[in-house]
Amino acid sequence: MAESMQGLKRTHRCTEVSTANIGQEVTVMGWVQKSRNKGGIIFVDLRDRSGLLQIIFEESDCGAESFAKAEKLRSEFVIAVTGTVEARSGGVNENLATGAIEVRAKSLRTLAESETPPFPVEEGSKTKEELRLKYRYLDLRRPDLQKNIMTRSRVAVLTRAFLAEEGFLEIETPTLIGSTPEGARDYLVPSRVHPGSFYALPQSPQLYKQLLMCSGYDRYFQLARCYRDEDLRADRQPEFTQIDMELSFVDVDDVIDVNERLLQKLFKEICNFDVQLPIQRMTWREAMDRFGSDKPDLRFGMELKNVSDVVKDCEFVVFKGALESGGSVRGINAEGQGTMPRKKIDALVEYAKGFGAKGLAYVAIQEDGTIKSSFAKFMKDEEMTALIEAMGGKPGDLLLFAADKDKVVFDVLGNLRLELARQLDLLKKDDFKFLWVTEFPLLEYSEEQGRYVAMHHPFTMPMEEDWPLIDENPGAVRAKAYDIVLNGTEIGGGSVRIHQSGIQSKMLEVLGFTPEKAEEQFGFLLNAFKYGVPPHAGLAYGLDRVVMLMVGADSIRDVIAFPKVKDASCLMTEAPTPVEHKQLEELCIEIALPEKETVTE
Repeated sequence: MAESMQGLKRTHRCTEVSTANIGQEVTVMGWVQKSRNKGGIIFVDLRDRSGLLQIIFEESDCGAESFAKAEKLRSEFVIAVTGTVEARSGGVNENLATGAIEVRAKSLRTLAESETPPFPVEEGSKTKEELRLKYRYLDLRRPDLQKNIMTRSRVAVLTRAFLAEEGFLEIETPTLIGSTPEGARDYLVPSRVHPGSFYALPQSPQLYKQLLMCSGYDRYFQLARCYRDEDLRADRQPEFTQIDMELSFVDVDDVIDVNERLLQKLFKEICNFDVQLPIQRMTWREAMDRFGSDKPDLRFGMELKNVSDVVKDCEFVVFKGALESGGSVRGINAEGQGTMPRKKIDALVEYAKGFGAKGLAYVAIQEDGTIKSSFAKFMKDEEMTALIEAMGGKPGDLLLFAADKDKVVFDVLGNLRLELARQLDLLKKDDFKFLWVTEFPLLEYSEEQGRYVAMHHPFTMPMEEDWPLIDENPGAVRAKAYDIVLNGTEIGGGSVRIHQSGIQSKMLEVLGFTPEKAEEQFGFLLNAFKYGVPPHAGLAYGLDRVVMLMVGADSIRDVIAFPKVKDASCLMTEAPTPVEHKQLEELCIEIALPEKETVTE
């Protein structure tokens, strides 16, 4: 039966007890991890968020009543124990922070009993994630998850302290805002007071932080909750947290400087990893050419090589067709993989097809220098020799080629090099490789919408020297945009913002906004630009992604207390749920669900 604390005070968390406390009386409280009755002596592993502490119960020390209660203890009971700290009687447990000591109990109170949990609360749980998420409040007791959540808290505290020291002001922006048409789908919130009208939950505080610069606050930051109604994957959630910032009277180098020092501090304090400054920079064009990705993983080589000029005169129809249609032929060298079985090569071909490839051409160079190739019969000996030489091929290497439009080739080989790195165990989680990717295209053409769209957002400043091209060749205009990439994951991105109303209006025109539509969507921002706006720039990190990489987790779900699953639902609370008709009536809303298709015989 559960007891109250009755004035009892905890003196230490479990791992705050150490050899320095030997001989002292302490009171500790927590959950029973494990209880072992050895006949006359009961060993209990007590757990709280700090870790484990061994408690020993003997009737001669704690009395008959407490010993009887100790005999009934099971996993996840909540208890309070008062006792004396002793050196551990058995061998020291090197795997525990408290492995050199134990507490000999004098009294025990059972503060709460527990039913048998649906899965063991233990580190490295093998229980299916769906079950753990349904009982997330139990899952969150696991030491590895608690460590992740505590690390996240430390990152937030350190970030706030650093940015405050750098002159940033923490200012909250609204979470009920107007809907904007660019980017991912908004989550909409109906207004009861304004029937038929809707707020949107912010995808980012972008416009508000720019307005704060207009208002003279100079440096702003916020740990901002953001929402995007988009399909999920391992590093995405419908609601997430940004470390969001904006600075006035700055250019690209100023933003990069303060953020490099922030990253250096965070990774030293959290991971004891020294980030070497300055962090390497690479233009978007170079990143695509060398790695087939605008978020390249630099932990391994296997860079792309453009061999279009080398094969331009060959008779291999796949190469010829790609080049004639304005595409390219590029390859990667999987060094030392020349003896890869054909079955594994075929599996790589199938993998590549998932990213748009029609196939993969390959050359396997044997240790004796002979080659096995899927297209050698279409190549002259000297052409094959030149191709191998251009790829840096040597005995024992496997060369893989994609030929198509550049976008497809980059997508195929960029993902293929990552898949090979995974297979070859080249991706060490504690090896942090940072990179700034700069000079992104300002615009990209959307086949679906039949127009140019902003690669980042409509408020990004173009490179001044490229702006004259905006009418004749808008795709060639580069942006003053920058992403910070860590181990192949974009952890943050930002840009210098447009602060001249003329450039902003032209940018919206290029994106297909009529003056009326621009006024309707962004009138408050365009009006603010009439009243003296300073040059400004900013950046936002995905806090969840940063912490995920710091702790070596595979998914941001492992660093968020109560995450959603792939269909954006919460398995624990079963949200989203239908609401009562009365609530909908108050909002003047009727639900028209799509009819279910009927299957006819």
